Amino acid sequence: MEQIKEPYRVLLSDGVGEIVEKKSRFIANVRIVHSEAEATAFIEEMKKKYWDARHNCSAFVIGEKAELTRCSDDGEPSGTAGRPMLEVLMGEGIRNVAVVVTRYFGGILLGTGGLVRAYTQAVKEGLSQCKKGVMCYGTRLSIKVGYTDIGKIQYLLGQENIPIENSEYGENVEFTILFPESMEKDLIKKMTEVTNARAKISVVERLYFVDKEKSD
Repeated sequence: MEQIKEPYRVLLSDGVGEIVEKKSRFIANVRIVHSEAEATAFIEEMKKKYWDARHNCSAFVIGEKAELTRCSDDGEPSGTAGRPMLEVLMGEGIRNVAVVVTRYFGGILLGTGGLVRAYTQAVKEGLSQCKKGVMCYGTRLSIKVGYTDIGKIQYLLGQENIPIENSEYGENVEFTILFPESMEKDLIKKMTEVTNARAKISVVERLYFVDKEKSD
């Protein structure tokens, strides 16, 4: 039995957020990354940009199933920065993302609990400045029909809230649509029924796509 491909969240834009806790500044830079090399390069870039900061702590999650995760406390007490930062990313279900939180020390010690809260809040603030989307595993279909069946297909797709990606008008009409794979069997059955099996339906491809209905 084929494993069901679960949806996952991604960023559609990078973001920067900042909080101040007892005079310490925490600046969270969040970036879309697709490999460990990209994440590492981003972390190094932030360390150079904020070279005069006390700490540049980091965390990243790569892969649709979070196959690769890393985090670093960068000199903060063990477990007070990188791990809480990573837990925010995992808790939000966001994949292919890296975050660096830069701390400019304000002269007041925050303690273990205070550091965990500050780094957690900084990541949340950074993420709040990013646009997010949901990657759904979907099916792209080609539907070829005669002109007498156009209205039936358009009405059905409207009822199912599925937009038409492309329309080609020739001797017949060919529609291309993209929708969540979970709807595939039921939708093909309905299109076959409303056209009395006149529609020629074929799967073009199956792929992940940004489900705009579920995006921010």
